[in-house]
Amino acid sequence: MELLVNVFIVLHLLGMAAIIGSALFLSRGVVTPYLLWGARAQLVTGLLLVGLVQANDEEVNNTKIAVKLVVAIAVVACAEIAGAAERKGKGSRPQLVTAAGVLALLNVLVAVLWTTAS
Repeated sequence: MELLVNVFIVLHLLGMAAIIGSALFLSRGVVTPYLLWGARAQLVTGLLLVGLVQANDEEVNNTKIAVKLVVAIAVVACAEIAGAAERKGKGSRPQLVTAAGVLALLNVLVAVLWTTAS
């Protein structure tokens, strides 16, 4: 079980790197496949990690997880809306791409700095 959790942690971190790297450094307001797939990967792997931790009879801080879930959904929404607009030829939405990157960074800060007990 520990190996599986570690694999999902690596995938989760790669998703975060794809979002932040793409939104803040690579794309300059243009949606990239890395941004979209990174956002999707963050949401799915985050949910899987919580499930695996709970299945291992470990406690999680449900309030922290709820906050991170809401932020992750906002990241996915920003990325998907910007991607859909670009695919439909409505031009890029740089503010949504930047918002996805900033929100992903916020989620990292919540993950690391929120240290209160559950």
